[in-house]
Amino acid sequence: MPGSPYTDLDRPPLSAARLRRALVAPHGPWRRLELLVETGSTNADVVAAARAGEPAGLVVVAERQTAGRGRRGRIWQSPPRAGIATSVLLRPGEADAERGWSPVPATGYGWLPLLAGVALAEAVRLLAELDARLKWPNDLLVDGAKCAGVLAEAVPGDGAGPPAIVVGIGLNVTLRAAELPENPTGLPATSLQLAGATATDRDPLLRALLRSLADWYARWRDAGGDAEASGLRDAYLAGCATIGRRVRVLLPDGREVHGTATGVDPDGQLLVTPTTGAPLRLAAGDVLHLR
Repeated sequence: MPGSPYTDLDRPPLSAARLRRALVAPHGPWRRLELLVETGSTNADVVAAARAGEPAGLVVVAERQTAGRGRRGRIWQSPPRAGIATSVLLRPGEADAERGWSPVPATGYGWLPLLAGVALAEAVRLLAELDARLKWPNDLLVDGAKCAGVLAEAVPGDGAGPPAIVVGIGLNVTLRAAELPENPTGLPATSLQLAGATATDRDPLLRALLRSLADWYARWRDAGGDAEASGLRDAYLAGCATIGRRVRVLLPDGREVHGTATGVDPDGQLLVTPTTGAPLRLAAGDVLHLR
């Protein structure tokens, strides 16, 4: 049947009912989950929900995105049911008396895309059995090729209220070689299937991703947003392919810096020792490209 989600048996549809049973409270870590057949951008959908006052814990998943966004406004698209496109709503600046969480200072929010990367790599290593590595600040690499990206966006609160944070993740699961997107940063693209994953069923992959994301977020909140005390910084450094590498950094003012990436500071900024000059601390928003 034309248009049926079962016309490509390698790409079966997700089940909203099964995902909700597994992931939504009281038995799961998330508050509400919406599964869309198609949308422009899951991040845009969650940003709109945040502006409308949606509480933390919303998850939006789309079987197809037509205008998914990456850093610097880059467009990310995928054929229907060939990947995972999901965004979550977090409110780290709000206290949660039930969980014993105090508000996290805004200076710690830079860790949230890195936290999502750690959770994503953990899920891919566990289920796909691939050596997934992280490229600071927002890419997941398999065999040196980009397999996924993370985008975090702040949504201003009402008045003097703290901002909400929307974290979006796009993972290539069963894309074939001819379907891979072009990557303007120069990295080749890949998918879990092309990389030889032992599992490409999106249902358990999505469950593992969202559970890992919720678990790392809880650890981080339990530690008051302290990446060191929560173990997040160590986990990120252990899985980051950028650390110890020679890098070329393109800055918004047109400057180009060559040096060695030596670490990540307590605020999630990349530490780079240039070939000449003083060491640099770079936030994700300060960098156009990192190669």
